[in-house]
Amino acid sequence: MPNLTFEIYGKTHVRLLQVLRHNGVHEVVEIDVTVLLEGNLADCYLTGNNSQVLPTDTMKNTVYALARQYPIETIEDFASRLGRHFLNRLRHVSRVKISITQTAWDRIGSHDSSFVQSSKERRNAQLFVTPGAESITCGLRNLQILKTSRSAFVGFLKDEYTTLPETGDRLMGTVVDADWTLASGIQAHEFNQLHQDIRRVLLDCFSIHDSLSVQHTLYAMADAVLKEFDQVLDIHLTMPNKHCLVVDLSRFGLDNPNQIFVPTDEPSGYIEARVSR
Repeated sequence: MPNLTFEIYGKTHVRLLQVLRHNGVHEVVEIDVTVLLEGNLADCYLTGNNSQVLPTDTMKNTVYALARQYPIETIEDFASRLGRHFLNRLRHVSRVKISITQTAWDRIGSHDSSFVQSSKERRNAQLFVTPGAESITCGLRNLQILKTSRSAFVGFLKDEYTTLPETGDRLMGTVVDADWTLASGIQAHEFNQLHQDIRRVLLDCFSIHDSLSVQHTLYAMADAVLKEFDQVLDIHLTMPNKHCLVVDLSRFGLDNPNQIFVPTDEPSGYIEARVSR
């Protein structure tokens, strides 16, 4: 009989929007939650015995119920509460994975209860919890950034199929996905500020770095975060090179001193690295 070597199950994409009301001033928290369980679950696969299977619909309901009991001030703290809830109740479960993605809603001006969603950027947290340990990775997704100076690409390898010209002045655009692993001991109220500060350092470094390639800037951004934040153990960055191509206007009798470009989504370069202490 074939061996069952891995089993996991849970609920994905549990969507929730919570309104936090503080003396008439509101905040909107919108999240997408995934709950996955690992442990002694083989019987339901091998024999159809469901006695150790918590319905995934129950997992969905638990997300809503815990959000009511413990308002979501930070997604990291809420992930920890969810993970511990399932682990403490289900003795046959050895590990719980909680993944949360947050959609940002920004306040409209000084209005207390009106919001706008102005970006595709998402904040995320991923928690693994076992009876003896808890680890959390935080980060962001789909951070679209562009710089119009301080970017070059020269001295690269060439062969008979190379047509790309060298340039000391190019647009550099990318969509950043970032994950950073945090040390233990961070308090719940610190997560929001830490996320904002790490994001700020990433953007500042991107802006001021004299880039010789996307790889060069990716490492500089990661290095800046590790130098600034002792709580960060490592950082993983994915930065595709979103090309903006200079339009040839010579056939119209016009020059183009790096002013008119065509943005392209595909194909794009793909650059990824993890930088650790």
